Amino acid sequence: MGLTLQSAGINAMENILRINREDVTVIALAGNPNVGKSTVFNSLTGLKQHTGNWPGKTVSNAQGRYKHKGKEYVLIDLPGTYSLMANSAEEEAARDFLCFGNPDAVVVVTDATCIERNLNLVLQTMEITDRVVVCVNLLDEAERKKIHIDFKALSVRLGVPVVGTSARSGKGLSELMDAVDAVSLARIRTNPVKLTYDEPIEKAAALLEPVLEPLLEGKISAHWTALKLLDADTSMLKSLEVYLGIDILSNATALETAARARTVLLNEGIDADALRDRIVSRIVRHAEEICANAVRFGNLNYKDFDRRIDKVITSKVFGLPIMLLMLGVIFWITLIGANYPSSLLSDGLFWLQDRLTDLFIFVGAPSWLHGVIVLGMYRTLAWVVAVMLPPMAIFFPLFTLLEDLGYLPRVAFNLDKYFKRACACGKQALTMCMGFGCNAAGVAGCRIIESPRERLIATITNSFVPCNGRFPTLIAVISMFFATATGIFQSLISAFVLVGVILLGILMTLIVSKLLSKTVLKGIPSSFALELPPYRKPKIGRIIVRSILDRTLFVLGRAVSVAAPAGVVIWCLANITVGDMSLLAHAAMFLDPFAKVIGLDGFILMAFILGFPANEIVVPIIIMSYMATGSIAELNSLEQLHMLLVSHGWTWLTALCMMLFSLMHWPCGTTCWTIKKETQSWKWTAVSFLVPTVCGIAVCSAVSNAAQLLGFK
Repeated sequence: MGLTLQSAGINAMENILRINREDVTVIALAGNPNVGKSTVFNSLTGLKQHTGNWPGKTVSNAQGRYKHKGKEYVLIDLPGTYSLMANSAEEEAARDFLCFGNPDAVVVVTDATCIERNLNLVLQTMEITDRVVVCVNLLDEAERKKIHIDFKALSVRLGVPVVGTSARSGKGLSELMDAVDAVSLARIRTNPVKLTYDEPIEKAAALLEPVLEPLLEGKISAHWTALKLLDADTSMLKSLEVYLGIDILSNATALETAARARTVLLNEGIDADALRDRIVSRIVRHAEEICANAVRFGNLNYKDFDRRIDKVITSKVFGLPIMLLMLGVIFWITLIGANYPSSLLSDGLFWLQDRLTDLFIFVGAPSWLHGVIVLGMYRTLAWVVAVMLPPMAIFFPLFTLLEDLGYLPRVAFNLDKYFKRACACGKQALTMCMGFGCNAAGVAGCRIIESPRERLIATITNSFVPCNGRFPTLIAVISMFFATATGIFQSLISAFVLVGVILLGILMTLIVSKLLSKTVLKGIPSSFALELPPYRKPKIGRIIVRSILDRTLFVLGRAVSVAAPAGVVIWCLANITVGDMSLLAHAAMFLDPFAKVIGLDGFILMAFILGFPANEIVVPIIIMSYMATGSIAELNSLEQLHMLLVSHGWTWLTALCMMLFSLMHWPCGTTCWTIKKETQSWKWTAVSFLVPTVCGIAVCSAVSNAAQLLGFK
């Protein structure tokens, strides 16, 4: 089945697929978040998948291939969404593909434990296309909770095939593909239930349909488009122009008729807000009618276990302490667990550096070339990988484990009121948590926030939470100057102090969010429905794959691409001399007066500047600068590092200002790159760079000068 799109948008939509539509069958996979849609996708496609971006949107898409009974399929994993009313970039991307991507069939994945709520998306999808198959997933959980589903009754009432699956075990997937094959090849004639709305709404839509039908030429439902025009859904109407070349917003007859239709609604007391409310209410009532007697609950108290846990996890008394304890445990495990693999990886990478040196000597390469390539570029890369990879490989799986268990939405619930007071969105709590692993990942996660204003606030403030690249610096400083115990007690005290630093970062996030929302990004915080999914037994294998492939390697790849050229710059600054000092020393001397004002020195500030590509190399640059080694260096123990720092004038105040500036300074190069890609704006990238930097300078300056005025050293 070929695409029939006639506008310039056809190329953009076809670029998503990058396939010959005559050779394969294209299936769209839709569904709410937390229904196991990704599990269905991964179970079917395995490793035969790749990701890209939707045209003009900062929303990633995943697509994969699979074969069923000798026929090849391409599965397009649409963004998880609760609705197709385009309240976010994800909903808009899903809606546009269903409307204009012309899939041969659409599989809507639902959760067997709450199918009535999930039918809202099913009914909206069937308003767009009749080639629908409903996948009722998580049957194992439904059986455990004694929920019985009559699939035949649901299929009859919906007018499309309904298939039960448990994707985690592969149960029912073959039957699902049989139904998809039959629908896509029209071997089954579907007859989707038609939604009818309140009489005034249907009367208003009927006025518009005769005007729209000649324009749409049967390419999309005139009734559905009429409702979108009545609802003033400009994003949908603009998509019509992009993908079909139909400019309804410039059609005088359509606009005049729409005005008359809205008058009909207003005469019945239905304004713009009431119209959408009535449409949503009718969809909800219809879902209830369809599920009546088709879904039976053997145990009406099946949610009691989750509710008992939530009474503690989300309570005013225990919610925040449990969250902080959970974060503390994760950080402690990350700190302890990363030491040994980081040391092994470092030894291996620096052993390879020695072999590269032998190779350069063997071929007679000039010393400057060896310095630039090996001691500059390679050594910096090796350091970033050795320091960054092990903590990420531990933190991201632990973070994904909490996500799989269903705990992260509870974190957003606990912090929602605080972000509301800061005139920000409660979902910012989730993106903030992602920032602990990597600020670049946190910035990318801001896509879940529907409001552009609140999305920008979350993006700008994400770097106030320390990422794993800043953990080594913070931990080293804490261990040397603020945690003087030995053995396991030192790591526990370090984790405790680190949690305190993180709380300060969260506080700064709230304060700056409030300031932004009252100044350059004025607005009222939006409301959102936060679903608390049931607690689920995590799938360890899937957690490892998702955390390593989707997060760890993604972030590491960006960091490496930024760190490589930085290594060359660092080596050149440390080895090119003017007079009797290197360029690095000259720059440090120039910065020293300003650095003293904020409690640091010129070499420390220069290390932060040169550490822009990756925060992991800040301390090695400080060591290189103090020891004048000419290349990034490391010491064998914290005791040696402590002696080196103290010999260069470090006090507890220097260490404190070092921690504060490490917490609050410009985002790393990888994060800035991600901000630019997400916002498509150099202006907001610059704002995201300047806001934490100005805060860091102000706080460090205040602390340093206050300490000196009070006579502390």
